[in-house]
Amino acid sequence: MATIALIAHDGKKVEMVEFAKTHRDRLAQFDLIATGSTGRFVSIATGLEIRTLRHGPGGGDVQIAAEVLEGHVHAVFFFVEPMEAHPHDPDIQTLMRICNIENVPLATNPATADLVIKGFGQPPSE
Repeated sequence: MATIALIAHDGKKVEMVEFAKTHRDRLAQFDLIATGSTGRFVSIATGLEIRTLRHGPGGGDVQIAAEVLEGHVHAVFFFVEPMEAHPHDPDIQTLMRICNIENVPLATNPATADLVIKGFGQPPSE
């Protein structure tokens, strides 16, 4: 089963939860991984099973980048707060660079994530 990674900066967690509630049935067709608090918020709001990693600033973004490199992640939904500085910006840039190198879809806002989730067709199997 294909895997989607979910990440949201603190100012975007509500948007991620709303996105997940809107697309709950579709997301249920994928394995889901997420950084710590994003995964917990989405799981509580939707009942979806989500494997949570570390929180973003504590290495979660890097863990997801490693999963992308290993070919385990087929799309990343990372709702970014562009108006704030992030002390772990190098980790964020690494994740984005890895997605581009590996040609993995990276949605940084709900509108793009909506198009990506609709464009998947049937989830690819590994």
